[in-house]
Amino acid sequence: MEDWSDPFADEEAARERERRRAEREARRRDQGGKRVQHQGALAERVRGLMGAAGRDGADPEPRVESAPAARAAAAPPDPPEAPPPALGARQPPPPPRHPHRRRRRVIAVAAVVLFVVGIVAAAAALIHHYTAGSGSPPPKPQAARGVKNVTIPEGYDRHQIADLAKKDGLKGDYLTSSESFKGFDPAKYGADNPSSLEGFLFPATYELPRKPTVDDLIARQLDAFKQYMSKVNMRYAKSKNLTPYDVLIIASMIEREAVVDKDRKLIAAVVYNRLHDGMPLQIDATIRYAENNWTKPLTDSDLQINSPYNTYTHTTLPPTPIGNPGLASIQAAAHPASVDYLYYVAKPNGCGHFFTASYQEFLQANQRYESARSAAGGKSPANCS
Repeated sequence: MEDWSDPFADEEAARERERRRAEREARRRDQGGKRVQHQGALAERVRGLMGAAGRDGADPEPRVESAPAARAAAAPPDPPEAPPPALGARQPPPPPRHPHRRRRRVIAVAAVVLFVVGIVAAAAALIHHYTAGSGSPPPKPQAARGVKNVTIPEGYDRHQIADLAKKDGLKGDYLTSSESFKGFDPAKYGADNPSSLEGFLFPATYELPRKPTVDDLIARQLDAFKQYMSKVNMRYAKSKNLTPYDVLIIASMIEREAVVDKDRKLIAAVVYNRLHDGMPLQIDATIRYAENNWTKPLTDSDLQINSPYNTYTHTTLPPTPIGNPGLASIQAAAHPASVDYLYYVAKPNGCGHFFTASYQEFLQANQRYESARSAAGGKSPANCS
């Protein structure tokens, strides 16, 4: 029986088997190439993320290729067959390394570290500057330039302040300079052409410039006066037809008479009540101001001197303040206590005053005081405890 089979069939079948085997190998290697490409892209993205973290202060040299390498090592190896030239040419090359990029990251991180170290060092130096010594912040520039502190006690008049200014080495004549001052107008406070700035020279501690003058002190006193006087409500005083200057005059008497703070508004009430009733104020401090005598006892003849400051013979306020009051006395003069007192006299122990609306009670209290004064050798009692 004749064989009608194709004589080239076996050869053709062999070639077909070889072609299919080659296609399977090509598909397998193509899949391996895609896996390598995917791993390279993943490594590149990880390097980018770690580079950004390095710029934010993280580790600038992460080993990002270790994870894909580990996975590649764990995977079963492909058959060691070389791909055909055409298929091998289509596989992408491995991602290139960038040594310059790594160097730039290192430099950037170093710069950030140096910047942070600089800030920390500056902060440490600043904290040391603030906390060293007294533990308080450094003085303001204007305070640092001052080299002379001058303290003006409350109630002091111009003559007493002039003595302090001379003692503290201030250049100039305080009495002359404090008669008036450029830029300050007493008329704004109701003063009708006063003979001086008595009452406006606010008492406080002032830090003066390197070579202080009396003008430096006066300028600061007037600035302080304007500042504090603006805080005082004058509504009640105005309702009694009193000007701010009248309030200053009353405050200057309160400053000299009050021994304890609680007496300030009570003394103010006595002044208001006596002015309302047309009675003389009978305040010793006004006579002491006229005679420039703040230490020696007053005599009967002193109480009869012919002076507008003699409040025993006049029923009005003295023409000017008798000193320079502080804020507490100014507040009391503007807001007296609501009482009917007309008299007050020092207590026998010297601790404040006894107040009353009765003349008889006043005489009895005055006798107790005089007895205590005689027992003290003619000096004012000073046993307040």
